[in-house]
Amino acid sequence: MTVGTDSPAQARSAAPHAPEPPADPDAQQPPAADGTTGSDAAGEPEGFAGVHPDDLPDGLVVADGTGRVVCFNAAAARITAVPADRALGLPLDRVLPLEDLKGRRWWALTDPYGGLATRRGQPERNLLLPGGREVLVSARYVREHPTGPVRRVVVSLRGTEARRRTERSHAELIATVAHELRSPLTSVKGFTATLLTKWERFNDEQKRLMLETVDADAGRIKRLIAELLDISRIDSGRLEVRRQPVDIAAAVGRHVQVHTTGGQSPDRFFVRIRPELPALWADPDKIDQILGNLLENAVRHGEGTVTIEVAPVRTGDDGEEGTEVTVSDEGPGIPEESMGRVFTRFWRGSKRGGTGLGLYIVKGVVEAHGGTITVGRGPRGGAEFRFILPVGTPAHLI
Repeated sequence: MTVGTDSPAQARSAAPHAPEPPADPDAQQPPAADGTTGSDAAGEPEGFAGVHPDDLPDGLVVADGTGRVVCFNAAAARITAVPADRALGLPLDRVLPLEDLKGRRWWALTDPYGGLATRRGQPERNLLLPGGREVLVSARYVREHPTGPVRRVVVSLRGTEARRRTERSHAELIATVAHELRSPLTSVKGFTATLLTKWERFNDEQKRLMLETVDADAGRIKRLIAELLDISRIDSGRLEVRRQPVDIAAAVGRHVQVHTTGGQSPDRFFVRIRPELPALWADPDKIDQILGNLLENAVRHGEGTVTIEVAPVRTGDDGEEGTEVTVSDEGPGIPEESMGRVFTRFWRGSKRGGTGLGLYIVKGVVEAHGGTITVGRGPRGGAEFRFILPVGTPAHLI
């Protein structure tokens, strides 16, 4: 991108409807060499609470009342690929020749200096820099009084990479859930249609088998919808925890029994409960969700004996009481290079089914309780998940 080197007079005339520079003593001072306007008594650039423009994570561009750029921070230079020393003193529309997605010049459309006197700025939107590079732009018009002339135009610039990653993540989530829902819905629809049209042709045992299949698939759909709701609440920070007394040892026993009733050998599970466990105030449903996901993960993806250990622990600098639960197996474990991705969306340790959302939800639920969860390699080579929950506070006391 090339920025012109017009003279100051030409620069002022090229600004988007900017007025002539004021002649009063309060006129804007020329920009400092570092891209800021003015300095304090010690000669340091002015800032807010000691924050320099270059410290900001987003691009900051400020134009004075004449439309000249008087501040162009490091992030703006990085996003636009225009050096700050070339941008300072030039008209705003020359430094930022922005276009909307229809190819229209943005400064001509918005007209910050000559537009409505009641306008305060522009909301964030996607605009294009030369070369078609997208950038998120918002603007603020600073006036001395509500309908007075614009004294400064403050422009914020942000790259679109983070938003695009979020959009891709949402698209992947929709695709994954749609794929997972298709199979059970097809089964439910097929069996119910068959029963409705050919009810008399089946004996009681056949009807029971088909209805049990429909019930199981309906339960799968219900779990998928629950996962979606949990993800939405975790991402928005609205996951509610209703704390009650929880017997964590009894909860572990229930989940082991579910697996043994479902066909797993009792010898596959080894449970160790350490004595003197502290009282635990947590959400019983959420604790069941954590244990259910971790044990299902160990049974489905691991091998050998699944060991569940519950022990008291001291956490934090103040030695707060807590409960530590470890779930490990004797399988191949998780590759070292994958350890950092285990709790992200859609991570799968193998191709043995699942949405890849379970461990992401587990981490969100544990953290909603004020706890922590880690993954590592167990003493016998398999995966080891360890989560710690603080004692917690009863819901009616919060």
